[in-house]
Amino acid sequence: MNNRAENLTHEQFISTAIDAINTEKAALALLTEQIDDRFAQACDIILACKGRVVVTGMGKSGLIGRKIAATFASTGTPAFFMHPGEAGHGDLGMLVKGDVLLAISNSGESDEIKMLLPVVKRLNIPLISISRDKRGMLPRAADIVLTLGKSQEACPLNLAPTSSTTATLALGDALAVALVHARNFTSEDFALSHPAGALGRQLLTRVEDLMHSSVEDLPLINQQAPLQEALFTMSAGRLGMTVVTDDEQRVVGVFTDGDLRRGLEKGIDLATPMSAVMTSNPRQVSRTMRASDALSVMNENAINQLLIMDEQGHLDAIITVHDLLQAGVK
Repeated sequence: MNNRAENLTHEQFISTAIDAINTEKAALALLTEQIDDRFAQACDIILACKGRVVVTGMGKSGLIGRKIAATFASTGTPAFFMHPGEAGHGDLGMLVKGDVLLAISNSGESDEIKMLLPVVKRLNIPLISISRDKRGMLPRAADIVLTLGKSQEACPLNLAPTSSTTATLALGDALAVALVHARNFTSEDFALSHPAGALGRQLLTRVEDLMHSSVEDLPLINQQAPLQEALFTMSAGRLGMTVVTDDEQRVVGVFTDGDLRRGLEKGIDLATPMSAVMTSNPRQVSRTMRASDALSVMNENAINQLLIMDEQGHLDAIITVHDLLQAGVK
């Protein structure tokens, strides 16, 4: 092994990087020429699949296969990766009737996958292959043969899988994207498989998950009550506001910190009834509204609280901007 290092200049490092990227761009351009009716047939087979798409591949192809399986699974196509070496020692039991096998081998001659093919055929499992071209035992055995084209690797020795793995990944992404369109897969569907991520929080969190609904959390005051009493109610509620109601406990307005500041500027008296200082027709939202949409309503109207009311106009709950921001809603 030659461990001698050449002293490249920064310009040479940059030039080498650009050459590698351009070589991989050429591989992707070649890949676009390979997309034809075989691709559409592969999509049809996957859409008709009653089980899972099982992806397999050895070495670098296996690493790319793991990413393809993960992308499928997160975009509405049930899938997982099966290591071909382990499959020959029992993991082939993961593959059952109703599944589809997507096998990746750039040369089409992976020995580990070759050993699996008799069982795959016996189970009558549709086989989709991804390889450089149609030669090799894998494409010959496949029901659908997807090809990458014979591109030059970005590796200066033209040996290490670089351009070929980039093209394989792009082809897997293309399959996943086409299937997303075919399934009418929505952003909410995506969020269901990503509940721990920021997008999941954005799309799955509802107003009812964050709102204050306990009786002791709801600061209420009658419209005839004086401002002084309202200040005590606001302080006890710790929500920066109080909800003003009529004698039937129907909401008629709100009184917020902002209303208080504006009232003090006008010199209002602490004995002033709430009906004279409240804000009428307060904004309300549904408990099932997305929390992110509720935040948008607050931002658009320059307010910090929203009410949730029943059909009779009684207060059910309150949600504040602090609740939303604390939950990571954006």
